[in-house]
Amino acid sequence: MRSIPLLLLGGAIAAPASAGTVTITIPRLNVAEYHKPYVAVWVEPVGGGAPRTIAVWYDVKMVGNEPGTKWLSDLRTWWRKGGRSMAMPANGVSGPTRAPGRYTIPLPNNLRPGNYVLNVEAARETGGRELVSVPITVPSGSGNATGRTELGAVTFSR
Repeated sequence: MRSIPLLLLGGAIAAPASAGTVTITIPRLNVAEYHKPYVAVWVEPVGGGAPRTIAVWYDVKMVGNEPGTKWLSDLRTWWRKGGRSMAMPANGVSGPTRAPGRYTIPLPNNLRPGNYVLNVEAARETGGRELVSVPITVPSGSGNATGRTELGAVTFSR
């Protein structure tokens, strides 16, 4: 396991700086049967290059004949861009599904400066699927977009 050094500054703990943060809002939906969405977050260089997965939220505790990873392919765009080749759980990337609310994810501090497209995709059982894309510039930019159904506001800030 890789450890991240922490610095103690004036009584506060400081972690290494990130390339920025992504805030994702999962809206509360008024539906008869609600299931927490599976969510994938990744960045792609604008000029082309390999996508980099930042986070994948799925039913990590589901085991047996139908493990939670079975439905990761419902995150179709992420799955085709590289999700199918990832071994789950992925250290530092995998996490459980989230209830409605706002969640903040740091971008890795080793993400090279440049122009990217930040992608957030959500898929929900007995629900829909949605992809929100935001053009961003690392490390100095900001950007936002809002989903229509499965995702609310998606914001990048430095």
